[in-house]
Amino acid sequence: MKSEKITLYFKQGASDKVYKASIEEAESNKFIVNFAYGRRGATLKTGTKTKTPVDYASAKKIYDKLVKDKTSKGYISGEDGSQYVDTDSRDTGVQCQLLNFIEESKVSQLINDDNWWAQEKYDGKRMLIHKTDTITAINRKGFSVGAPETILKSAAKIEQSYLVDGEAVGEKLFAFDLLEINNTDIRAMDYSERLLQLEKLGFKGSIVVVKTAKTSAEKQKLYKRLKTAEGIVFKKHAAPYTPGRPNSGGNQLKFKFYATASVIVTRINEKRSVAIAVIEGKKRVAVGNVTIPPNKEVPAVNSIIEVRYLYAVGNLYQPTYLGVRDDMSFEDCSISQLKYKK
Repeated sequence: MKSEKITLYFKQGASDKVYKASIEEAESNKFIVNFAYGRRGATLKTGTKTKTPVDYASAKKIYDKLVKDKTSKGYISGEDGSQYVDTDSRDTGVQCQLLNFIEESKVSQLINDDNWWAQEKYDGKRMLIHKTDTITAINRKGFSVGAPETILKSAAKIEQSYLVDGEAVGEKLFAFDLLEINNTDIRAMDYSERLLQLEKLGFKGSIVVVKTAKTSAEKQKLYKRLKTAEGIVFKKHAAPYTPGRPNSGGNQLKFKFYATASVIVTRINEKRSVAIAVIEGKKRVAVGNVTIPPNKEVPAVNSIIEVRYLYAVGNLYQPTYLGVRDDMSFEDCSISQLKYKK
């Protein structure tokens, strides 16, 4: 298989950036040119330079032009180690618990129910950290992924072996659950016990254990504070960790203060916008277009992107592009996730 990749670095004044480019085979004798970029030590943003797979000669031409463009701007290769620790992606077999959405009318009920605790819902990417003889970062699909070195260094400081679940936001991991400790699976334990053991591990630095509101007064105070954040999560404290997403309800629920959706890019339009769709049954349903800001790469057709919007009325009303989601599958782009105007 023909492939090629490079990592370039740029450091000047306060700037410390990394840029990765690669030629990858998408199908038989057809290739794509992908890239990743961002501040060194942070989770990198990703994209592609090929809307559809092309022959190798065309991919090589695009790749060489991309590398030449970056090196002409001062990027160099061969710097001693990148602070972004990459990995060959593999299926780890780990499955994370996925949450169902609730309407605002349900929130007050959960705030006043002593069986439920509450935490802030962070706006990042799901990441689990598995520490054995080595340390592996895992995404929501169960595949090993690259991670900021700051998170991995904090993970290494804990003597025990463990598997924690959390949300990566920049160079920090907000840990909210413990699934294994000292090679023992504790998913069947109550959440209250798993959280207690997580807090006792003593994470510092770039791994932060989320704060939990347990009483009705604490939950109400948290809810009011988070109205300018992404959302709030409610967890039944006497429940086990259950991989996957239940068809409805569940022991962990989330409410977002603004609507977001994972959608599929179906077409690249003129003037830096893309057509988007969701899945209903076995077909794709168009939900409008979203403009891509000038400082962001235009995502490829069939890529999954995250958008923020006010509500759905057939199309998404006032959608805003947030970025590419390489940790999502087409089935995650269901029409059921949309919030419709009443």
